[in-house]
Amino acid sequence: MSDSTHSESQSAPSEALTARRRFLRLVSGVSAALGAVLVGVPLTRSIATPVLAKSPKDNWIKVADDIALLDIGVPIRRDFTITMQDAWVESRAMNGVWLYTEDGEKFKAYNAHCTHLGCGYVYDPTEKIFFCPCHRGQFEIKTGKVLGGPPPRRLDELEVEVRDSAVYVKYKDFRLGVEARIEA
Repeated sequence: MSDSTHSESQSAPSEALTARRRFLRLVSGVSAALGAVLVGVPLTRSIATPVLAKSPKDNWIKVADDIALLDIGVPIRRDFTITMQDAWVESRAMNGVWLYTEDGEKFKAYNAHCTHLGCGYVYDPTEKIFFCPCHRGQFEIKTGKVLGGPPPRRLDELEVEVRDSAVYVKYKDFRLGVEARIEA
């Protein structure tokens, strides 16, 4: 009887020790997993957010404060700066549009870069056309249609909205030197 009692007393502490070890392993595992989540989620967000962030290309840009101040039948150039986010690199680009209205209610806006090689074009008031001095491209004001020179397509027209008497343009850049109007 002495042997069986001695054997039972040794197995009881052994089972308690094993149960305690299992419990400590479980607590350690849960703590490690919780710690990994608490550190991993913010770290992953900080790394992934700049890569997944949308560029301001989708933003509307205010190009005129009051439509009443715009001359009817005379195009006006509006320049602005866009801040672009490319992953972790922030850059600023100077851009522009030509704004035109025939009646003060409906507006057209053209990207200010020639569709040939991206040069800036000007308004020629004597000929009443847009003229690109780089390669002598000519465009009709009302439609942006090519009148002469090497440009492969008409001017790139942009979406326009009037809100509370202000004019907004959805600015986009397009591929240069190709017939198709492909967003860059």
